[in-house]
Amino acid sequence: MRLALGISYNGQAYDGWQSQPSGRTVQDHLEQALAAFAAVPISTVCAGRTDAGVHGLMQVVHLDTEVKREEFSWVRGTNSFLPPDIAVQWARHVPDTFHARNSARARRYAYVLLESPVRPSVEAGRVGWVFRPLDGDAMREAARHLVGEHDFTSFRASSCQSPTPVKTLAPIAISRRGAYWRFDFQANAFLHHMIRNLMGCLIAVGQGLHPPGWMREVLEARSRDAAAPTFSPDGLYFLGPVYEAPWGLPDRVAAYDGLP
Repeated sequence: MRLALGISYNGQAYDGWQSQPSGRTVQDHLEQALAAFAAVPISTVCAGRTDAGVHGLMQVVHLDTEVKREEFSWVRGTNSFLPPDIAVQWARHVPDTFHARNSARARRYAYVLLESPVRPSVEAGRVGWVFRPLDGDAMREAARHLVGEHDFTSFRASSCQSPTPVKTLAPIAISRRGAYWRFDFQANAFLHHMIRNLMGCLIAVGQGLHPPGWMREVLEARSRDAAAPTFSPDGLYFLGPVYEAPWGLPDRVAAYDGLP
């Protein structure tokens, strides 16, 4: 039997999603909780791995098990063994042909950024921060150079294991609400550190360090040295994968509405 789960988590306390010897990852805690609830070892496959400090609003995983429980029993039972900053939002029985990663048609992320002379306190770890004013129009113009299918080598971490740097990026939505900026990204897939590297460049343009056309130069250089430094993980949220409707999986969770 194959089961899909929607997971939300605050990534501040964890060494990312993927299981590591330290045991301080979201996957490690989730699989330990699932095993405690089901009384058998359980392995999971996720839709998209997140780095240390990155948050998830709708990570999706699938697992195979012979343990029979009602869908909501998986939610409540697993949550009873999870720390308070990780929660199963929903569970659905799915066909064996469903795959959390391979069935996804796209992935969505949001970056929340505070523009303020003073660093965040209550929001520490949950928003990125800049103290210099940003030019939204300049950032939007720069972002237009990134739309479509491109070689994103300039925005790729040296440790990236993706077989190809070519990805297809949808238009980037950039909005402001009070002191908070929000950047929405969607692509068929992302490279390691790709969004944080894009954020570093967008912020550099927004602060007037480079003109909007510089983004095209960085993209065409196909060299990490051409781009701005990698930006903080603090304000990055994995909003979740996009699946075709016939799979019947929820597309939103209530926590989504908590972002600016």
